[in-house]
Amino acid sequence: MAAYHCCVPFCNNDSRYDKSLSFHSIPNNPNRKKEWLIKIKRDEGPLFKVKPHTKVCSAHFLSADFTRSLTGMRCLTKTATPSVFNWTKDTPSRKPPHNRTVEQTRSKKRKLEDGTPETDQDDFHSLQSADEIMTPTMEFHDYIQPEPMSEESKLAKAEEHIAFLENKLSQLSMERFGLERFSSDPKMIQFYTGFMSYNILIHVFHLLQPSAEKMTRWTQIQRQRSGQSNSINTDMTSRKESMPLIDQFFMFLVKLRLGLFQQDLGVRFGVSQSTVSRIIITWANFLYFQLGSLPIWPSRDQIDMHMPECFKAMYPKTRVVLDCTELKIQTPSAMSLNSEFYSFYKGTNTFKGLIGISPMGSVTFVSSLFAGSISDKEITKQSGIIPLLEAGDSVMADKGFLISDLVSTRGATLNIPPFLSKRDQFTKEEVEETQEIARVRIHVERAIRRIKEYHIFDAPLPIALAGSALQIWTVCCLLTLFRGPLF
Repeated sequence: MAAYHCCVPFCNNDSRYDKSLSFHSIPNNPNRKKEWLIKIKRDEGPLFKVKPHTKVCSAHFLSADFTRSLTGMRCLTKTATPSVFNWTKDTPSRKPPHNRTVEQTRSKKRKLEDGTPETDQDDFHSLQSADEIMTPTMEFHDYIQPEPMSEESKLAKAEEHIAFLENKLSQLSMERFGLERFSSDPKMIQFYTGFMSYNILIHVFHLLQPSAEKMTRWTQIQRQRSGQSNSINTDMTSRKESMPLIDQFFMFLVKLRLGLFQQDLGVRFGVSQSTVSRIIITWANFLYFQLGSLPIWPSRDQIDMHMPECFKAMYPKTRVVLDCTELKIQTPSAMSLNSEFYSFYKGTNTFKGLIGISPMGSVTFVSSLFAGSISDKEITKQSGIIPLLEAGDSVMADKGFLISDLVSTRGATLNIPPFLSKRDQFTKEEVEETQEIARVRIHVERAIRRIKEYHIFDAPLPIALAGSALQIWTVCCLLTLFRGPLF
């Protein structure tokens, strides 16, 4: 159990040393939060920030501020505010002086001069009241034993308490940044995750969950490499998760979709920046293997069955439409790497990847990432797509793909726009062919645009993520399959 320390000034109460105390979080509601901070004399600033572990102990509340649940748990009421502090406790008041008249003072003086003991009227009343206080009094109280509750009453009270707790839990779920907060808003689900609806996202998660519960965490790999553990397989019952799996999955999708900084994600999900980093790397590797095992390359029969009309008329044998895209990366410090990753087309350092889509518009091939200086022909040769082609297939690509000799080895043909060469202008037939190819090849550009809508690629990928760049690139490409057809 976590140890809590009271945040009230001059209060040293600690949950490790006093088990009779309970510790309560400062409310998230802005008005209630402000009221609590005023009461405990705290101001949020550089020296004090309200965090999930910031607590106020029960010593600063009145007994009327608490209620008891059916299980005996002590809970604060909704309107409770701390009100008992060292600076609010009553200090002993001084005894007021006697208000003697002039005659009483003179009489007291004469008695002292004559040697008569002083027993004025005020002292007599004081002694009398003291005797009354010291005289014991017996008071008899009639204690009435409450009648035991019936089973129906207990059940009704239990149902009322359960409804209260469910309502409170739903309010907390709506306040925290989590998937449930946006479950009823498809636009927000698409904005944060790229999935078209909450139901699709949850269905995908349920398919991944059995494997995710057994996946190897990045921390386990690090410990195994450092020799702290002989095996990366640990007892699942002893594993302590900092976040539920569904929240980890949601965090990873938000990172891909919005490209937020890790510190920002840590604040949103209430975890440390290092925890965010480990979760991102863990899920990138996990989804790379899980989604990468999907059979996305369709057969010739499947292609023919779903061939769009725009392809049937002019290019009915098209098996795949190819194009390359580039991802900006942070400039390497080594001059040799800087030269290797420099792309003259983009004018900066990049990773380069090859994408293949079917005529119907779904991603059917994702290559590894290569240095930005590689040519389109060489990346096609090294990507491994040529062995997937069959005799009679047709490949459609842009002008830079001079790969007719590569595809011909598999008995396939290549459709690319014609070149002008040394002529002044295209013929009418060449212009029409160029327009026809561009009209159907535009779908691969739309597929790449879907991938680039994962805004993690907006800024140059840092060198720290270079080891996970391939996994992130592949996962983003394959996640577009859950968004439905292009047309």
